[in-house]
Amino acid sequence: MRIALSQLTTGPDPDKNLRLVEEWTRRAADAGARVVVFPEASMACFGTPLAPLAEPLDGSWADGVRQIARATGTVIVAGMFTPAAGGRVANTLLATGPGVEASYDKIHLYDAFGYRESDSVAAGSATTVIDVDGVRLGLATCYDVRFPELFRAHADAGAVATLLAASWGAGPGKLKQWELLVRARALDATVWLAAVDQANPGAEPGPAPTGIGHSRVVGPDGTVRHALGAEPELLVADLDVDEVAAVRQKTSVLANRRPEVWR
Repeated sequence: MRIALSQLTTGPDPDKNLRLVEEWTRRAADAGARVVVFPEASMACFGTPLAPLAEPLDGSWADGVRQIARATGTVIVAGMFTPAAGGRVANTLLATGPGVEASYDKIHLYDAFGYRESDSVAAGSATTVIDVDGVRLGLATCYDVRFPELFRAHADAGAVATLLAASWGAGPGKLKQWELLVRARALDATVWLAAVDQANPGAEPGPAPTGIGHSRVVGPDGTVRHALGAEPELLVADLDVDEVAAVRQKTSVLANRRPEVWR
């Protein structure tokens, strides 16, 4: 399966960001990508008041993404914000395109490193997998990468890859953590891990997470197969679905689990 990771920088204007989604999707489609993955907060960057711009999944922004997916024949995964109870929003991944219509609300909220995502965002409570041309893919968002259980749940649901969308907070040691965590989640779930971050905006980091770039595709054996730098760039990669079964025969971490010990 050929996928594309769109490492771009979004701003506070959803309409402008939708035009970026269209531009980058057309580039990915021209390169033969079947799935195009955009970062967390593709609808609007963090640091923007989220509640006033949040839209339901049948709103104009999501419909705009659907139109782009139909026009290009691709499946698009993109981060947006949908209304939630109590004046908060859900940090939502929309997955849409021919034969696919699903969403995932971020389960693990970024209440860390001096930032409290839960002040404005309500946590999700369910995992999501999608099927594209008979290939099952899990969905995850940013801070989720610190929680192995989600990625193993994708594997248990039949996924051979997880698509991770992020707006990774900058700071001392954060790049090394990103690199380590993405590789670890691929290895301990024995899945392909396609992780797309917002590009580094080049400004001095503020309290809200923006992005550091360094999107990457990691194989089910934990090895990095493709990686970008900090700047905006499109990464196109082919995932060998059959490799997952071969790795799981050798590295039997899923089969050797003993969950009853930890209950």
